[in-house]
Amino acid sequence: MMPSTPSPVTPLIDRFGRQVTYVRFSVTDRCDLRCVYCMAERMTFMPHARILTLEELATLGRVFVELGVRKIRLTGGEPLVRRNVLWLFRELGRLREHGLSELVMTTNGSQLERLAGDLKSAGVARVNISLDSLDPARFRRMTRVGTLETVLRGIHAARAAGFARVKLNVVVLKDCNHDEVTALARFAVEHDLDISYIEEMPLGVMGEHDRARFYYPSDAIRADLAQTFSLVATAENSGGPARYYRIPGTTTRVGFISPHSHNFCADCNRVRVSAEGRLLLCLGQEHSVDLRHVLRAHPGNAERLRQSIISALQLKPQGHDFQLSGQPRILRYMNQTGG
Repeated sequence: MMPSTPSPVTPLIDRFGRQVTYVRFSVTDRCDLRCVYCMAERMTFMPHARILTLEELATLGRVFVELGVRKIRLTGGEPLVRRNVLWLFRELGRLREHGLSELVMTTNGSQLERLAGDLKSAGVARVNISLDSLDPARFRRMTRVGTLETVLRGIHAARAAGFARVKLNVVVLKDCNHDEVTALARFAVEHDLDISYIEEMPLGVMGEHDRARFYYPSDAIRADLAQTFSLVATAENSGGPARYYRIPGTTTRVGFISPHSHNFCADCNRVRVSAEGRLLLCLGQEHSVDLRHVLRAHPGNAERLRQSIISALQLKPQGHDFQLSGQPRILRYMNQTGG
């Protein structure tokens, strides 16, 4: 059992002076959807033995908080398809007594109708929900297997549960859903939601999906929205890469995550842990450390784990190296990385 009150340790500061206060845990590479920008049509998932156990994830959460992390996000794949995952949410929720400011989650919304209340009780403060289209047939094409009505019910359940904020995440693809950006903003306003528009992240080999062909920049999205809404810049920041605006007269914040058109690496304050336990120092690079090996080779050795994480920060690169055309530099898929 790792001690709950360790002695003070060095904060997580990389060689460029950036302090890491935000970590994203992918709790599974599995998902009940097959979104075209996230997974190949035929995916091979990792065997269970390669995935971090819930107890290992809870241990990592405690150690990261001891190292100054103040925000933890659980992602997947789809985190809510992981068996007994509510236990992990409860364990991480208790870290608010030890310095954690926020426990948050990204989900496709498919399981929220039944689990939103339990997540709120476990200590989840905010929820991000993927919603790329309001057209049922288009939603089905983009997710390959999804049902829009299920996700809409999940969104309403999240609102009813009383989270501090509920945000929609929209990956915008040219000639696929780019004509819906205004309709999705209007939906967010009508339901008191935040919304973020995301340029596609080029991870994994997608075969028939040509990323350069579907690229739609944030500036074009803003221009589309400006025909209907006023967007007022705000200094607010949720701790992630989004640049936020407000729509006057509403509670809605509109964010833009722009890895291609407006690089956000200089302010990066986050790392990821993949479902198999790789500490990924950058979304768009392969610099990583195998924390699963540390956890299993040295069980119960909190100091060994802390030092492995601290040392890993010196591998964090200055920035990502995304490219839209040709063979992707990053072969791991988004569901394996943690969305």
